[in-house]
Amino acid sequence: MILRLFARLVILRYKPVIIGITGSVGKTTSKEAISAIIGGRLRVGKTIQNNNNEVGVPLTVLGVDGGERLFLKWLFIVVRAMRLVVLKDKRYPEVLVVEMAADRPGDLEYLVKLAPPQIGLVTSVGRAHLEFFKTVRKLAQEKQTLVTCLPAEGFAILNADDSEVIAMQNKTRARPLTFGLNDGAMLRAIELSIGNEDVGGRVKLTGMFFKIIYKGSTVPVFLPGVLGRQHVYAALAGAAVGVGVGMNLVEVSERMHYYDAPPGRMKIIEGIKNTTLIDDTYNSSPTAAIAAVETLAEMPCASRARKFAVLGDMLELGPHTEIEHRELGKKVDELGIEYLYTVGERAKFIAQAAAFAGMKEDRILTFADASSAGKVLQEKIKTGDTLLIKGSQGMRMEKITRELMAEPLHAEHLLCRQYGHWLNDY
Repeated sequence: MILRLFARLVILRYKPVIIGITGSVGKTTSKEAISAIIGGRLRVGKTIQNNNNEVGVPLTVLGVDGGERLFLKWLFIVVRAMRLVVLKDKRYPEVLVVEMAADRPGDLEYLVKLAPPQIGLVTSVGRAHLEFFKTVRKLAQEKQTLVTCLPAEGFAILNADDSEVIAMQNKTRARPLTFGLNDGAMLRAIELSIGNEDVGGRVKLTGMFFKIIYKGSTVPVFLPGVLGRQHVYAALAGAAVGVGVGMNLVEVSERMHYYDAPPGRMKIIEGIKNTTLIDDTYNSSPTAAIAAVETLAEMPCASRARKFAVLGDMLELGPHTEIEHRELGKKVDELGIEYLYTVGERAKFIAQAAAFAGMKEDRILTFADASSAGKVLQEKIKTGDTLLIKGSQGMRMEKITRELMAEPLHAEHLLCRQYGHWLNDY
């Protein structure tokens, strides 16, 4: 309660522009893209790591990382809050980019009252957290809370490619700015391609190329070190916010170079034996997992090089657990990915569905935990292979990446969950 009070007092004193972000996937990447793009013009504060709940949002307002042992920092947090309220800090952010999670009904209503946004971004409404919302429609209604609270002079930034999200433009007083890959979006990305170069007969992946179109103008964009449409969507969301605050497309494109995607989100990492790891280990959901395996299927590779989908359990799906894992397994076979390794009890449904769809059973292996899978993969992979590694947070799939990366000493900077109590499990 005291955190909420201090956060409200700080917002009233400094009056920052608050950009709220919600969605089933893409909140953190969009936050980073927005911060990178508008950071050249304005002082920007943003959600640290994924502090996006009733505790994390006040901490964002106060500019504090709660960390793991919040009680030890309590005195510091109170002193920091009191200083902000009593003494004018000229360095306080002009803009706060705030992730707002909706894990259970009512979460967003609480957060938007705590930190009322002037700009609201809804990235997607997917099949995540269905354990608590039961249906996608109910989840969409929760996410809609963010745009219904916006003022008329604000902006509702909406994903035009998501039918649940684009319908929200009729539920807000704010000015809509839509983005997407399909016709009809106000800001649109075209000509997507995966950057690559030949290095000694091996295909080295470099990042994503695309162009953004807005009101007849077109600019090229390159996002280094990452793959997948989710980063393109994040860049489009960031561009929409940039346009909303008065930036032109050239300025937006130039600021994209400062986009640094957080660990565990489709990041390209060099693997042992001259392999390529696509590290997507931060978390997983049905929508994100299917997007990831589709990206794996599209990746260029040298002749005789192989592709591995290494997939862990997707959690918090409630009664949808089995069907969603089976749908993912069918998709892996449909896309022609050569090898499938699964981790966890739920992920066995992925393996079963892929085998039933026609994938050769000698190319499918199941494991109880990430450590076991990592050890076997060390022996199985060959030069030029590409591995997608993905699973929900509880599956600790980053252990596999750490096992297979060429420079494990850099794990602290390249992988997710390389701090505090997470490391006790290695």
